[in-house]
Amino acid sequence: MRAFHLIVSCSENLVIGRDGKLPWSIPEDQQFFRRQTAGQIVLMGRVGFATWPGATAEGRRSVLVSAHPWEEASRMPTVTAPNFPAALEAAAALPGEIYICGGERIYREAMAHPAVGLLYLTLVHATVDGDTHFPDWRQRFPRELAKRDSSDERWNYSFLTLAR
Repeated sequence: MRAFHLIVSCSENLVIGRDGKLPWSIPEDQQFFRRQTAGQIVLMGRVGFATWPGATAEGRRSVLVSAHPWEEASRMPTVTAPNFPAALEAAAALPGEIYICGGERIYREAMAHPAVGLLYLTLVHATVDGDTHFPDWRQRFPRELAKRDSSDERWNYSFLTLAR
């Protein structure tokens, strides 16, 4: 099995979403995410795919995990798989690096998988309300390979590259 990476933006209290959306808007993080995944494979769940119009832009090949594919996915250049293992197998057949882009259940399965490689984490230094959470990564990704702190008018955050 090919190695794959996780890419996520989460708060100190592990929140990654609220009502199907990010609980913050950080342009620098959005630019990082787009640059990192451009021309690569993005594997995600139905909610992430439905709320990200750029999932197939900039040369991305998207793999959608959904037990119930819907009409929109069939009209886009997207591979649909019924579960995470099948999606990972489909992604491995495509050219490029594989990035897991959520949601919560998919991140949990990916973190437990033996082929997980790096974690690209934008850590938002805040406690926010939300209904979707990222699994605690600290024990699974203890090695910090890179860190860059940044901020905008509303948020302080760090870009981290972590390894097992």
